Amino acid sequence: MTKFWRRSRKKRTPEEIALEQALENLGLRVLSQHWDGHKHIDLSIPDAKIDIEIDGEYHLTNPNQIISDLSRSHYSDTDGFETVHIPDVYIHSDLDKIAKALAEAAKIRQKQL
Repeated sequence: MTKFWRRSRKKRTPEEIALEQALENLGLRVLSQHWDGHKHIDLSIPDAKIDIEIDGEYHLTNPNQIISDLSRSHYSDTDGFETVHIPDVYIHSDLDKIAKALAEAAKIRQKQL
């Protein structure tokens, strides 16, 4: 039963959906709620090895969540993925700028890989 819980998908947030659509509109292949063998990633750009976590306030105000996030991000490093954490409030205010910057970063990173 514990194994099922860890592999179950969480409900996608409006911020995840909005960023995924914005990135796809810029021509990127984006995986949503991608299981990396350890955890579900909110969004992943596999061709650039970039994982994206969209974080609510508790990710910055809960010490236990901060420790958990550090550990989770480190796990992705071992597979060559880097994790970008974006506070959800920025998706509301700067979606287009964030999507464009991530798309450009993905193109740069793809060339480096």
